[in-house]
Amino acid sequence: MSKRNVCVFGATGGIGAALVAALAERDEVACIHAGGRRLPEAGAKVRPFAFDLLDESSIVEAAAGMAEAPPDLIVVATGALAFKDGSGPEKSYRGIDAARMSEMMAVNAIGPALVAKHVLPLLPRDRRAVFAILSARVGSIADNRLGGWHSYRASKAALNMLIRNFAIELRRTHPQTIVVALHPGTVDTPLSRAFQRNLPEGQLTASHEAATNLLGVINGLTPADTGAFLAWDGQRIPF
Repeated sequence: MSKRNVCVFGATGGIGAALVAALAERDEVACIHAGGRRLPEAGAKVRPFAFDLLDESSIVEAAAGMAEAPPDLIVVATGALAFKDGSGPEKSYRGIDAARMSEMMAVNAIGPALVAKHVLPLLPRDRRAVFAILSARVGSIADNRLGGWHSYRASKAALNMLIRNFAIELRRTHPQTIVVALHPGTVDTPLSRAFQRNLPEGQLTASHEAATNLLGVINGLTPADTGAFLAWDGQRIPF
């Protein structure tokens, strides 16, 4: 098996760090480009870089740094659930605030779109490649039964649409590339900690287990899956 180069954006977050750790243990992985807002720790296979989702120039610089070892697997494991001021998602339309909604859109949709803009050209055209972004089941319009969480749901729904767009566009030039949105489940990370109360027993997943689940789904993908929204167990989620 030929060696693979991979990239993880969001490598200092709970899931991102677990993905880097899991990938570093795999013999087929030669190089891991690991990026975060703070510089990730370097390792035998890990090439750290710093980036800011809200600073396109930092993403341009990150992509340029991968040119010598371009990845054939890119995972964007970034995102925000709570607002910068510490408040949680809005429970009612009465809580919608333009500035905070813009903040959520910037982090959960626009930032990942800028990452795609600059790293999709790095993917090979002559063999299988994967571009995966972590989304959330609550971003599914068809699966929405409870309402609320307006900015978060809307930002993830926008992200899902972008994923479908990228898949359609890449199919023309990169027929073996797979572009997907992945729902990791409810993972025990700082992002979800304030929302873990009242979860049914067994629903909370450790970050290392979530990483293993996600990599299992990624490894089983075929070009027929491009444009899909998949859960941690491989089940399709309606958009």
